[in-house]
Amino acid sequence: MDFPILCQTCLGENPYIRMTKEKYGKECKICARPFTVFRWCPGTRMRFKKTEACQTCSKIKNVCQTCLLDLEYGLPIQVRDTGLSIKDDVPKSDVNKEYYTQNMEREIGNSDGTRPVGLLGKAPSSSDMLLKLARTTPYYKRNRPHICSFWVKGECKRGEECPYRHEKPTDPDDPLADQNIKDRYYGINDPVADKLLKRASTMPRLDTPEDKSITTLYVGGLGDSITDSELRNHFYQFGEIRTTTIVQRQQCAFIQFATRQAAELAAEKSFNKLIINGRRLNVKWGRSQGEGGRRDGRGGKDGRGEGLTEMGLKLEPVPGLPGALPPPPVDEDTPTNYFNLGPNSAPPVMNISLPPPPGVAMPPPPGFGPPMFHSMDPMGMPPPMGMRPPGHVHYPSQDPQRMGAHASRHGGS
Repeated sequence: MDFPILCQTCLGENPYIRMTKEKYGKECKICARPFTVFRWCPGTRMRFKKTEACQTCSKIKNVCQTCLLDLEYGLPIQVRDTGLSIKDDVPKSDVNKEYYTQNMEREIGNSDGTRPVGLLGKAPSSSDMLLKLARTTPYYKRNRPHICSFWVKGECKRGEECPYRHEKPTDPDDPLADQNIKDRYYGINDPVADKLLKRASTMPRLDTPEDKSITTLYVGGLGDSITDSELRNHFYQFGEIRTTTIVQRQQCAFIQFATRQAAELAAEKSFNKLIINGRRLNVKWGRSQGEGGRRDGRGGKDGRGEGLTEMGLKLEPVPGLPGALPPPPVDEDTPTNYFNLGPNSAPPVMNISLPPPPGVAMPPPPGFGPPMFHSMDPMGMPPPMGMRPPGHVHYPSQDPQRMGAHASRHGGS
């Protein structure tokens, strides 16, 4: 089945799309030969897109048929060729272009289709600069509609029904606004490529720490999907790994190598280049910290002494910090009488009385009636449990005759 060669960005985020197919609908904008044109909408509120170059021109440069960006790195052809140090001089005249295209079609037919053809197929597989600049996720904003020129002039009457964007345009003198599809394909005079190459030349570098005892690398931006085995599968190629610690709460990890040489090699090969599961990870050198600042992944401090580094080096005290507070003075002659109680006075005992059970009258307040625990209580109040005679019934639920039993069996009176 015939299907266009597209990148993930041009294809859109919706896996279910409908395309229109028109055989020999237009001529290729590179080789000027008629080819099959596909047209589709990559998503809601996006503009319709179509293929601009034929499949032969796309396979020669290994680029998308619509945006003409590299299928592996998502970068312009000029940046890709500069990173791989290749210079593919495609003929531009009509006769030479046709002859070159026929030869490349014959080479494509003889290949298995898994690798690029021509000079690109013979180039090295990767480059440090390309790994630094490569896009790891699709950029769907590139599929948005164009800016409405009527809205810019204040004459658009469609309102929300207008399929174009109602936004302020960028600077018309911006060099990125002047692009030519043939220049992009041939890798010359591409303003986007010039901008990316300048960015690559000014990208930060990872400085090696002077402390030779540091053999730990910090890896940030792990997310929830990257595991310990995936990190080891990448870093074991540089040397022996002593420990691997993942702090899931902060989505980072610490890789400690056995030698400093292995750590330096891993830092050089992984800085701004490490991509695992589609995520670009941030690689830095670890820092030696004292016991007061370094904590393990569970939030507890490690077992080193205070003021010592990972390797046991003594840290100098920081001037200007307040010292530890002195302990409170302890005087043996000062009594520990915090409540100003007398020497012979017993601590007061608070008696909390519970409310009486249902069916029993409330006792009078203290001082307004006879004593509660008097043996001859005229009000018939029951004495406490410890002063009751054996077999005395106080609560109705304790009456053995309540459920029809005989009092003699339970010892009731």
